[in-house]
Amino acid sequence: MSPRPRDRILGNLEAIYREAYERAKAAGDQTRMADVDAAYQREQLLLEVLLDIRDALAVPPAAAEGTASRAAAPPPDPVAALETIRRITKLR
Repeated sequence: MSPRPRDRILGNLEAIYREAYERAKAAGDQTRMADVDAAYQREQLLLEVLLDIRDALAVPPAAAEGTASRAAAPPPDPVAALETIRRITKLR
């Protein structure tokens, strides 16, 4: 099972927030519109970080298909994966 494309995921997020924003706009609720906009930006950033982590930890297609390159490649290293996540999420 291949992961969903980044554009599709981000498009779904936008559609959800756009609907909420339009409802607030139709109601004339400026405060709600600002809240929805801020929430969308926050969620988009968090989702992009998660997608970056997913991409960093993804198994190369050749390895997933079980080709000869898989036999030559070492198995995934969980410690290296955790180190990658730590580096990505480290606050400076």
